[in-house]
Amino acid sequence: MRSSFRHLGRWGMGTDFMTRLWSYMIRYRGRYALGIGCLIATGSLAMLVPYLLKTAVDSIASGEAVSSVAWLALAIIVIAIVQGTVRTLSRFLIFNVGRDIEFDLRNDLFSHLERLPLAYYQGQQTGDLMSRLVNDITAVRLLLGIGLLNMINTPIYYIYGVSIMVSIDWRLTIASLLTYPLALAFVKRSSRELMERTLKVQEGLAAMSSRVQESLSGIHVLQAYARESAEIETFRAMNHDFSEQNMGLARVRGTIMPVMRGVSSFGTLVVLWYGGLRVISGAISLGDLVAFIGYLHLLAWPTMALGWMLSIVQRGRAALIRLEAVFAVEPAIDDRRAVTNGTGLTGEIAFHRVDFGYDGATNGARVLSDISFTLPAGGTLGIVGRTGSGKTSIVDLIPRLYDPTAGVITIDGRDLREIPVGVLRRSIGFVPQDPFLFSRTVRENIRFGAPGADEEAIKRAAETAGLDRDLDELLRGYDTIVGERGITLSGGQKQRVTLARALIVDPTILILDDALSSVDTETERRILGRLRGMMHERTSILIAHRISTVMEADLILVVDEGRIIEVGNHAALLDRDGFYADLYQRQRLTEELEAL
Repeated sequence: MRSSFRHLGRWGMGTDFMTRLWSYMIRYRGRYALGIGCLIATGSLAMLVPYLLKTAVDSIASGEAVSSVAWLALAIIVIAIVQGTVRTLSRFLIFNVGRDIEFDLRNDLFSHLERLPLAYYQGQQTGDLMSRLVNDITAVRLLLGIGLLNMINTPIYYIYGVSIMVSIDWRLTIASLLTYPLALAFVKRSSRELMERTLKVQEGLAAMSSRVQESLSGIHVLQAYARESAEIETFRAMNHDFSEQNMGLARVRGTIMPVMRGVSSFGTLVVLWYGGLRVISGAISLGDLVAFIGYLHLLAWPTMALGWMLSIVQRGRAALIRLEAVFAVEPAIDDRRAVTNGTGLTGEIAFHRVDFGYDGATNGARVLSDISFTLPAGGTLGIVGRTGSGKTSIVDLIPRLYDPTAGVITIDGRDLREIPVGVLRRSIGFVPQDPFLFSRTVRENIRFGAPGADEEAIKRAAETAGLDRDLDELLRGYDTIVGERGITLSGGQKQRVTLARALIVDPTILILDDALSSVDTETERRILGRLRGMMHERTSILIAHRISTVMEADLILVVDEGRIIEVGNHAALLDRDGFYADLYQRQRLTEELEAL
């Protein structure tokens, strides 16, 4: 069975993925072995029927008793029944193993995707990944099910059939198979084109899936800009290209089957003509000719199905190449250095000369340079700076969404890489700059990180996040479906739901990345007032554009172009009369003008 897949490696599949694929198959080796045994039994029983027909015809020709022929007919009926039963069992076993491997492979791919770094997704389209998770794995299932069955079944029939045909008349066998080398040459020539077209079709499907996913997710933007007609035309063009790719693939596949059918029919014609001459000359009996035609008939389907089987193999090969590209991506967060201990985190955070660049960028493309600070457990840190100055990158390093390019980050004096990622992230409540909500109810979104939270805990978190008033305005309160990415809620409501989601896990470290930017100043002041008591009990980090959000923080970092340019508390920074003081004065002036 393994040898059936060795050619895939020669066709461009990496050995790592073939090893992985073999590991799936070996799990079900018992059922595969039983299925292959059933295939051999099916082929053996099928080969008996033409031999019994030969015996029956020769018996009739020699004038033997009718009873002997009747027994042969009964034997053929019994063999047909047994063969049908064993044939069904072989397909049940092998097809179902293909489905089980599909189940395992899809679970493993999703699990692998969940562990991949954020940087990977920044260069990928959701629709393409969904296509690999669904369509490509289905193609692998066909390869390991019906494809594998035919890869095993076809040689069995040819080995049996040709051997028996040679034993009957080797000259007639050679004559009947004269055109087969030409057919195999045609199949080999078509194989490369079939592979290339199959890969293009699967990539086209992925691109179209991505476009549909983006269009539906951003439908409010499309409608707001009256771009529906333009998007429809774009999709029509993509759909036309995809249809053309499919038609091209269908043309290649469509030519293979008639060619193979023609080869089989020509072989039958040769047998009738040349075999008839051999019977007339007495070289073989009439029964031999009937058996020969029977064996040639048994080889007809494997011959005609060769092109169809090749299509399944090539589609599966293309799918494996696309899946290998995902499995080959290594998770960026290495947890091998982690040391488990029984103590929880208290929340002291320290950055020691930390540099960071996406994809390990060098000095010229660093996002952060020489970041150093210490935040005591239970302290509050504020971070301010211009847009794109690196504020979010600093807090992204704390839960190890990325690892620093250089330097060390510690919590409670322990290198982050020595803390298990699960332990670290369960200790952090993170409200990102771009609030993301699942297309579920408000209640389910709030308790996402704490699925066992009771109703009282949900209400307490919502009240602290300043969401209680909004819930009274929602049609179904906590049971309101927020829609995809929270489309039915305002920006401020989405931020407060994500804040409640962070608060309900009772984190040791609370990170708010501009989490109140979409609410007005008065609402922000009210929410921060509710958070004060909670923040005194845990380490808190606030990123904000408004100075009012961070002015009561124990320590404030002013970041510009990836560097800390000022550090201190609110009063100390005002005394320095630098960037922070200038920003504070300008915001105060703006507020006073708005109040007029």
